[in-house]
Amino acid sequence: MRNPYDVLGVSRSASEAEIKKAFRKLAKTYHPDSNQNDPKAKDKFAEVNSAYEILGDADKRGQFDRGEIDAEGKPRFQGFEGFGGGRGAGAQGFEGFGFGGRRSRGFSGGETSDFFSELFGEAFRSAGAENMRQQQQSRARPQKGEDVSATLTVTLEEVAAEAKKRIRLPTGRDLDVVIPKGVNDGQVIRLRGQGQGAPSVDPGDALLTIKIAPHDRFTMEGPNLRSRLPIQIEEAILGGSVRIPTLTGAVNMNIPPMTDSGRTFRLRGKGLPMKGGDYGDLLVTVEIKLPEVVDEDLMDYARKRRSAKAE
Repeated sequence: MRNPYDVLGVSRSASEAEIKKAFRKLAKTYHPDSNQNDPKAKDKFAEVNSAYEILGDADKRGQFDRGEIDAEGKPRFQGFEGFGGGRGAGAQGFEGFGFGGRRSRGFSGGETSDFFSELFGEAFRSAGAENMRQQQQSRARPQKGEDVSATLTVTLEEVAAEAKKRIRLPTGRDLDVVIPKGVNDGQVIRLRGQGQGAPSVDPGDALLTIKIAPHDRFTMEGPNLRSRLPIQIEEAILGGSVRIPTLTGAVNMNIPPMTDSGRTFRLRGKGLPMKGGDYGDLLVTVEIKLPEVVDEDLMDYARKRRSAKAE
């Protein structure tokens, strides 16, 4: 650290009032709250405060002027003359460190603390209390190990059944995971305490990314599912009951007469489970499938329909 007189910009013969005035001016200039965009201000502020801790205390100032302590307040080697009778220089050197000396005027109390209380009011006192509280919590809070990441691929059938899946974590541990309701593709689930651990250290967490495998029949739309159902032309014209595959088994669905291709029907509660306990729906879009073998009667019907429209 630089010479404290140079830091405060005062001469060695400066009075106590002049030193205090210089300190107040510089502390206000470099205080971090007033210089949030200047990263160097914090260091300058600390240097100013350290200089005042020495020059603002008559005993420490005297020790510095006599060469008993350095610019950081650390004692210099003075030989053995202080161990004779009376109070030699060596004894005086120890005086500023708790053996009869006056209390330092740094951040722990005294002049500096009073000055900042006057300058910044309750905000300064509150900030100091909050900082102390955070430090105490940090010391009390146990250390935590590293988190680990893994991916779990599931099928739509497993999501619908809320199945239990076994996964091996990067820690080498096998874990059974129940697929939660309302899970989405790409969702990250935090398994607390399943990460890396060590002696005297709480284990971290496992971050599990859910990947839902593509399905050959259904697509997801949140809790709802979509599917396409081919039907015969006679079913579209005459209507009737058809079998609809779902994730939990096939069910019957009625097709009304004269159903157009592309019409969508909703089967309520045949989708995926949701967090609240309800289920999404299955949206079925019908597609009219023409016969693979040419049907002459159907061809004649189509020709007559075309001729009738042309007249």
